[in-house]
Amino acid sequence: MPEEETLGRTPGGTTYQVTGRGEPVVLIHGVGMQFGVWAPQIAALQHTHQVIAYDMLGHGTSRLPSPGADLGEFAQQLDELLGHLGVPAANVAGHSMGALVALEFALRQPGKVLRVAALNAVFQRTPEQRDAVVQRARTLHEVGVAATIDSTIQRWFDHPVPTQLQPMAAQIAGYLRTVQPAGYSRAYEIFAQSDRVHAGRLHRLSMPTLFLTGEHDANSSPEMSRAMAREVAHAHTEVIAGARHMMNVTTPQAVNASLERWLAHPIAYR
Repeated sequence: MPEEETLGRTPGGTTYQVTGRGEPVVLIHGVGMQFGVWAPQIAALQHTHQVIAYDMLGHGTSRLPSPGADLGEFAQQLDELLGHLGVPAANVAGHSMGALVALEFALRQPGKVLRVAALNAVFQRTPEQRDAVVQRARTLHEVGVAATIDSTIQRWFDHPVPTQLQPMAAQIAGYLRTVQPAGYSRAYEIFAQSDRVHAGRLHRLSMPTLFLTGEHDANSSPEMSRAMAREVAHAHTEVIAGARHMMNVTTPQAVNASLERWLAHPIAYR
């Protein structure tokens, strides 16, 4: 049977959902998405954990980030949410930009993080990759969200979208159509500029750390995950065969299995 679900909003303007009981695990979505994108993971983990999912600043019905916000403001949002819920420490997993937020929070608040997982994270893009993502951020600002949806879906799901993935692609496109334009633009600008923000800092992570990505995710590549893992003492890298960027919805069983292994990792050495 599904666990009881609580929907709420913090005084600071963060919309969240809490489901299940047990050791807390927080799920942070990527840019342009909402916490509902984690539905396959919530359904799997709620039977063994208290699952906390929320809308990042500028997404869903959460408040906008400040003009000129940086990754620290998104990490502060998570800190305020945990305080509101009375959770002293949690496992924290993020996807794409959410992975950057998860890592930033773990670096700033290590005593509040039991384990951290970075799914499809970016790290030290090549000059060509950086130019491409900066151009996408500029295009988003100039022409708006609607004009970029098709290219985003193609990048995340392939072109043409495989028949079996079309329902998932339609769901993701729906999130993009309803995203707060200003929030998406501000967050994407941070995402475009933050691939180097953790360089030289990851060695400070002492908790069990998972770097998980898809074999065919060109912009959050296996090479990036392996490079991050080399800087962390207690890190593990997993690559899901055949998967691209939105692997949490396209290959949920494989992602769930990886998260369950990560959550089972002992934390005695912290």
